[in-house]
Amino acid sequence: MSHITESSIKKITAPAIRSRKRGDPIIALTAYDYPSARLVDEAGFDIILVGDSLAQTVLGYESTLPVTLDEMIAAARAVRRGARRALVVGDMPFGSYHDSSNRAVESAIRFVKEGAVDAVKLEGGLRRAEVVRAIVEAEIPVMGHIGLTPQSVLRMGGYRVQGKTLEAARELVEDALSLERAGAFSVVLEGIPAEISRLITNRLSIPTIGIGAGPDCDGQILVFSDLVGLTFGHTAKFVRQYADAKSIISDALKRFADDVSSRRFPSEAESYHLPEGAAVDSLQDQSQMPPLGPIN
Repeated sequence: MSHITESSIKKITAPAIRSRKRGDPIIALTAYDYPSARLVDEAGFDIILVGDSLAQTVLGYESTLPVTLDEMIAAARAVRRGARRALVVGDMPFGSYHDSSNRAVESAIRFVKEGAVDAVKLEGGLRRAEVVRAIVEAEIPVMGHIGLTPQSVLRMGGYRVQGKTLEAARELVEDALSLERAGAFSVVLEGIPAEISRLITNRLSIPTIGIGAGPDCDGQILVFSDLVGLTFGHTAKFVRQYADAKSIISDALKRFADDVSSRRFPSEAESYHLPEGAAVDSLQDQSQMPPLGPIN
């Protein structure tokens, strides 16, 4: 009987993802901690993104803007411990790459050295091309992200579908091509009309990974919490919920609370007991008990 060992697992790399252009669809999902990463990895996903959506799904912020690089690195370390096969990509948070290429490279290096990620992702197209090139030249693979870029929520005035006009669509195509020229190994297309995503996917020689971008991308990604139904509030049109974890967990919590309140938990079978024949009676004799210390 053969056994799966660490050495027998073929880990997915950035070049391997790049080679999947027009091949089998790339399957990706976010994860933020050890248990979710382990479940995603064992399910055979190709990419685990330690997304800055951590800000909203785990930390309770209103947007992705407040999350820090230190918080992202801590999450990445946990994900790394749970992922043996998938490519782990760290999402560069707002402010970690915006002011200079040097700052971007420093942030990416921290992500790799401290968070143990295999690659980083950052938002923006043409205006971020030089940043992407600098990180790639520092030997770190980069995944791009264009379209509805959540870190641009203030400039965009909300989370809105992008590329709905001819001029906006042309800009998206140029954004995608500039990321490819800068050395990105793939690019996320978010909140883009399916027709534009198809055009971009056909123009690029690197894979596109869609989220709210139609069926013609080279791969698809969703947020873990959305997929399993562990969300509070509005979910986007493109989300398909595959489970209702929130209801399952809520029901379990209520049942536990009821069992404790009614003294049904713990039962005899869930309690520890002294071995048979132990001198329990002597414990009831106060003379055998050690004296209590002073009460402060």
